[in-house]
Amino acid sequence: MRVDKELQKDVMDELSWEPSVDAAGIGVTASSGVVTLSGTVRSYGEKWAAERAAERVKGVKAVANEMKVRLSMDAQYDDTDIARAAMNAIDWNSSLPHGRIQVVVEKGWVTLDGSVEFQFQKNEAERTVRNLRGVIGIINQLGVKPLIVPGEVKNLIIKALERAAEVDAKKISVDARDSKIILGGAVKSWVEREAAEQAAWAAPGVSAVENKIEIGAA
Repeated sequence: MRVDKELQKDVMDELSWEPSVDAAGIGVTASSGVVTLSGTVRSYGEKWAAERAAERVKGVKAVANEMKVRLSMDAQYDDTDIARAAMNAIDWNSSLPHGRIQVVVEKGWVTLDGSVEFQFQKNEAERTVRNLRGVIGIINQLGVKPLIVPGEVKNLIIKALERAAEVDAKKISVDARDSKIILGGAVKSWVEREAAEQAAWAAPGVSAVENKIEIGAA
């Protein structure tokens, strides 16, 4: 289909535009908005960046990342060395809790275990080890556990929505079910919807956000 060919080209162009990606080794196919990336890259960080680049392209509904990480000889490290580097990077990151994140490395795959208080810390832990030499994949098993009860989390989110200049908090409902937040209501724009979701993710202990907010409020 012509649309698929155009989307394929747009994704290839975006991969070529992304400075952290060598697009020469990446294959791209597109079918009904689903983009498949194949081929090889030099690091897990490059694989991740290629996927994010594809997701940015208008018309992409989903990305299937089938790329393989093929390390060069000078980038291959022993699992013990990778684990030591990962723990050092995590310990030196002031936004991550000390002593609550465990690292296991097997054949270049890094598994993160333990618990943090915020979703951004879970994401930050993964970001911290993503570009370390020798890493070919990450399994993020970190749990997000609040130090406060769900009712207090709900109140914190409501107050955050009320403070946000781009959000009409009166038109948004917030429901807290353990560590999951469910947002409802209707807003005027996608930007407002996304801002509400980001406010929910910023609360302590939130491990999932179900955004049911509709766009098209009067």
